[in-house]
Amino acid sequence: MLQLKSEQYPVCSLDSGGFKPEPAVFVVFGATGDLSHRKIFPALFDLFLGGILPEDLLMVGFARKDLDHKKFREGLRQGCASFARAAAFDEEQWKRFSSRVYYLRSDLEDSRGYVRLADVLAGRENGFFKAIDAIPKNILFYLAVGPEHFGTISDRLGEAGLGSRRDRGGQRAAPGVKSAPRQGWRRLVVEKPYGRDGESAKELTAVLQRSFAERDIYRIDHYLGKETVQNLLYLRFANSVFEPIWNRHHIEAIDISVFETVGIGDRGGYYDSAGAARDMLQNHLIQLMCLTTMEPPASLDPENIHNEKVKVLQSIAPYSPASLLARALRGQYVRGVDAEGRSLPGYREETRVKPDSSTETYVALTLELDNWRFAGVPIRLRTGKAFASKFSQIVIHFKKPPAALFTAQCGESLINNTLTIQIQPNEGVWLRFNAKIPGMSAIKANELRFSFKEVSEYLPEAYERLIADALAGDSTLFIRADESQQAWRIVDTLEAAWAKADPGAPPAKGGLLFYPAGSPIPEIGS
Repeated sequence: MLQLKSEQYPVCSLDSGGFKPEPAVFVVFGATGDLSHRKIFPALFDLFLGGILPEDLLMVGFARKDLDHKKFREGLRQGCASFARAAAFDEEQWKRFSSRVYYLRSDLEDSRGYVRLADVLAGRENGFFKAIDAIPKNILFYLAVGPEHFGTISDRLGEAGLGSRRDRGGQRAAPGVKSAPRQGWRRLVVEKPYGRDGESAKELTAVLQRSFAERDIYRIDHYLGKETVQNLLYLRFANSVFEPIWNRHHIEAIDISVFETVGIGDRGGYYDSAGAARDMLQNHLIQLMCLTTMEPPASLDPENIHNEKVKVLQSIAPYSPASLLARALRGQYVRGVDAEGRSLPGYREETRVKPDSSTETYVALTLELDNWRFAGVPIRLRTGKAFASKFSQIVIHFKKPPAALFTAQCGESLINNTLTIQIQPNEGVWLRFNAKIPGMSAIKANELRFSFKEVSEYLPEAYERLIADALAGDSTLFIRADESQQAWRIVDTLEAAWAKADPGAPPAKGGLLFYPAGSPIPEIGS
């Protein structure tokens, strides 16, 4: 029998759309921080090793520590050696990469640092870029800093003539400041959290748009950079076995879950004012819901995809506080033990957490879309910390066949077909189906499994993909302002309902459900 292997199938490349990383100066604010050392520069190094970065890309770290180029590079070397994906650290490659890395010392509030940055980028400071023939005109600004600095940095960039709106009715350079030549693009990448609620997010957007056009603002959600998340559109719209049945006629429910084994660690200062709904539900889970349920876009153009995601969020009717409480559940972990029997602290025992905190570390919320495709299908979003298992997945539950033949005889023993899209760990797709047991008149559930790691040795880290896309001008995997606002509309209503509820009330009425750290993943609806 002839067996076709996957490498024998033709490949349809979608790279003809013109999205390619372009030569640029990559400026990282907060360049000496943990995010830069663990994620951003290791991702840049991996992209360099993979030949994806443009040859003439320059990287500039902007931070307040008293460092020179050499000391800054030495610090980055340790981070790249520890966190880059490369199997072995190559000193020669590192020398080539780091020779294009530079450092500018300045306080984030000091406008003089931005004036100097403008001079550096325009080539007016001789000797800053050594042995560089030409400075790229494109500039990508990456804000790897706390959210309290986002607006300040954006405004300072605009005042220095470095924003993208400088000749489109936005801010111009302040008097006496020489602006950079009007060539090339300017883009701003913003990390989460993007606002604490809908109003603060709206205000932040207005501030950023003073200096940057909306199309030049890239709100990052690292979940969207994961390979399996990107595969959602391909899986849905490139396969006739799935596309016709991706609707209320065939789907019974959708579960989207993100669970972690760790607690909040040293993030108590941030987390106690945020909670699981603001930290995970508002961005990661709602974005996954949009990609899972959106209508096919008119094309793969980023704006068309964003438009369809916004339509999903607009189709969620405004729930009353009582209705939302009935659809939601919040919990908080208390002292427990892990799988090895080691003691785990409770949430209120964590550093910088109020001893009487009612902040949720677990949230479950059931939503429904008031649209033609998914009306009546419950979409159950769940996320939590300090559980026994760590995974992120989307599970599509298909309806059972009519109550005849096997369904009539087997009842609950006949398992629903499910399609599981595993985001982490072990990225892949699992299809559960029913089949006859050999030699018996009996039915048992089986699984077809596809693993990305089995078909490709190259599985890029999320930040690699997102950085490459930002350099290419592809905003598909980033979040547009109206998407953020619509997501906050849902979470704001939930937070307001919880704020009025008694934390000691029954969980069904908005009270806190306490669970021991290390608990098994709760059943759906509990």
